[in-house]
Amino acid sequence: MVRRIQKAAVLGSGVMGSGIAAHLANCGIDTYLFDIVPPTLTEEDQAKGFTVEHPAFRNKFANTAIQKLQKQKPAPLTTKRSLQRITTGNLEDDAHRLGEVDWIIEVVTENLEIKKALYTKIDAVRKEATIVSSNTSGISIDAMADGRSDDFKKHFLGTHFFNPPRYLKLLEVVPSSDTDESIVQFMKTFGEDVLGKGVVIAKDTPNFIANRIGTYGLLKTLQVMLEDGYSVGEVDSVTGPLIGRPKSATLRTLDVVGLDTFIHVANTVYHKTDGEEQRVFEVPAHMQKMVDAGHLGAKSGKGYFVKQGKEILELNLETFEYVPTTKLQAPSIEQSKQLKGLSNRLKHLIYAEDRAGELLWKIISPTLVYAAEKHGEIADDIVAIDEAMRWGFGWSQGPFEMWDAIGVERAVQRLEVQGQKIPTFVQQLLAEGHQTFYKEIDHVLHYYNGETYVAVPKNEKEINLKTYKKQHGVLKSNAGASVIDFGDGVLLLEFHSKSNALGLDIMQMLTHALDLLDTSDDYKGLVIGNQGKNFSVGANLAMILMEAEDDALFELDYIVRQFQQGTLRMKYSKKPVVAAPFGMTLGGGTEVCLPAAHIQATTETYMGLVEAGVGLLPGGGGNKELYMKHLKGLPKDVAVDYVQVAASVFEKIATAKTSTSGEEARDLGFLNQADAVSVNPDHQLYDAKQAVLGLVQAGYQAPVREKVPVSGAPGYAALLLGADAMLKSGYISPYDLEIAKKIAHVLAGGLVPYGSLVDEEYLLDLEREAFLSLVAQPKTQARMQHMLIKGKPLRN
Repeated sequence: MVRRIQKAAVLGSGVMGSGIAAHLANCGIDTYLFDIVPPTLTEEDQAKGFTVEHPAFRNKFANTAIQKLQKQKPAPLTTKRSLQRITTGNLEDDAHRLGEVDWIIEVVTENLEIKKALYTKIDAVRKEATIVSSNTSGISIDAMADGRSDDFKKHFLGTHFFNPPRYLKLLEVVPSSDTDESIVQFMKTFGEDVLGKGVVIAKDTPNFIANRIGTYGLLKTLQVMLEDGYSVGEVDSVTGPLIGRPKSATLRTLDVVGLDTFIHVANTVYHKTDGEEQRVFEVPAHMQKMVDAGHLGAKSGKGYFVKQGKEILELNLETFEYVPTTKLQAPSIEQSKQLKGLSNRLKHLIYAEDRAGELLWKIISPTLVYAAEKHGEIADDIVAIDEAMRWGFGWSQGPFEMWDAIGVERAVQRLEVQGQKIPTFVQQLLAEGHQTFYKEIDHVLHYYNGETYVAVPKNEKEINLKTYKKQHGVLKSNAGASVIDFGDGVLLLEFHSKSNALGLDIMQMLTHALDLLDTSDDYKGLVIGNQGKNFSVGANLAMILMEAEDDALFELDYIVRQFQQGTLRMKYSKKPVVAAPFGMTLGGGTEVCLPAAHIQATTETYMGLVEAGVGLLPGGGGNKELYMKHLKGLPKDVAVDYVQVAASVFEKIATAKTSTSGEEARDLGFLNQADAVSVNPDHQLYDAKQAVLGLVQAGYQAPVREKVPVSGAPGYAALLLGADAMLKSGYISPYDLEIAKKIAHVLAGGLVPYGSLVDEEYLLDLEREAFLSLVAQPKTQARMQHMLIKGKPLRN
């Protein structure tokens, strides 16, 4: 039997349930979102004309959730089109519809009896072999399945998403003692390939993996903070990015989670443990006091921090008053900032003999010990624990990776001096003469499993470029990029400049890659992609500013020409070029993608031609390519209004419109219908390579060079009219209008007659001339300088 999940039902429309429904819809799965029928008819309901039989009343909870989805930030939906895949209902009138679906996800209140009663109803209507799962964060999977049919038990398990489901990568799959192993493996693969998640298999223990270790670490931090007299601000100043944790650090993380929610999670473990472990999971009295006072964190506006005007204040735990935020001052903090690499920084900090070092040792070392103690109990291997903490809590390193970073033997020696008990698992490692939990063997990462080192398991679609290059080498490289033989006759152009900013070095490597495609029968196509933080934030702005300030317009003209000719050559390559953008894909980053034969984006791809923000317009062919892409996206049998097309593109470029997802990039016209979106970013390069091979197999033919129809003088006048209206309404500044005029001139094709057919090179010349005229302007140079220094646009 080939199992597929084409339709799902989410039961419970709260923040988590609606978020899961949105994520499923984003992934192309038709989804029912059901909740209970409201218990009473309110005055507001009556004012709307509702009765207890009215569908709008009976589905009110789910319908309200859908309305909230459209207003939430960060947005749970990748595009408004996703809403078309969600159908609302209620558990009384629509229970029979559960027989239509392939997967039922329960997301109701964390109460065992309520859940079991719901499962009785589900068991009566579900079709045989339908997967049923719970999003519980800690209730026993075995206990929930008790009393159900054998088929239900075989297909029942925990699927614990992390909030918000669209953005947090972790999905904990938790089988019961009766879950069929094939279902566990199916959900793991489905979670990775279709839902785009990082999936770990957890054991049926309190709070599973991430919340078990993460909650322990958070509570241990609170304990040390109170015992040793650190302030809220001091703790957060050193437990965030400095040690590879999110910006929200510790106390701000608790505010975001919600103190009431956190107490519930902590109590789940507290009531199922004893001794020293239970003592750690005991919520401090001040937190309960805060909850009793309604200070729940971000959702109530007050927690450990509060915002007053533009100032962030922290809670003084002695006076319970909000005071200016403080930061921990210690020599090791400044010294660590000079060190390269998180591991070196962490090792320096944790062994430092100052207040920062003492704090970090006291909160990190117990957490590492705890993770080692729970190895085997909460998960089968250390990889699952490390991945859970990276994917669920945003740690840059999981506990066992941190053990390796600070030195296992050195840490154990210090723990022994302090009289700490060393977990058997750690003792075994050292007794066998090993120094680390992870090691590379033949360029493949292995982990210690208690007996020997075994390869870290990977989905075949996961490609780690760092490892790949160690195994296969590089064909050619410079400071900005590398050309790699990607296997199966496919080349890869990898950016690796600072911020993947585009400069001549990257253009040189693009030229080399295209030369190889033209001259060698060994290569069928090219992927342009990388695994940096972002695909590319655009052209090298510092270099452009330096040349502009030196009045080196000749050199800038040469650079822009190289960029334009590189993208043009890429577009007309006889062999397919596939671009793989992700994260920030701005300005020149988008310009590299637009001419590609195919774009393989990710769900979190933020594309935009944003040059106007720094006083410029796209100079690498972006104006022309976006205009042509819009033209090609129009129906073939409909008369084209070139002014309207130009106006649509003009609005996107002049206002620096940027997509908030890969799918919204399609809505904005940066992607066409044939382009694709990889839901799992770890699979993007694999998908891009398959796209190249697919195009080759389909008999790829390069596009035929054609003249471009433009709106000319009438279009230019219409665009200027729109820009002038924006100026008068206060939407843009006078200098924005000057930039808009340049963009309008390029998109209209100059002052030629309406409908004129022009060459692409002509449009590139217009674009380059406009770019160079703007870059010479003092106000543009001021904008570039402001962006480089402040990191945000200047409205001058």
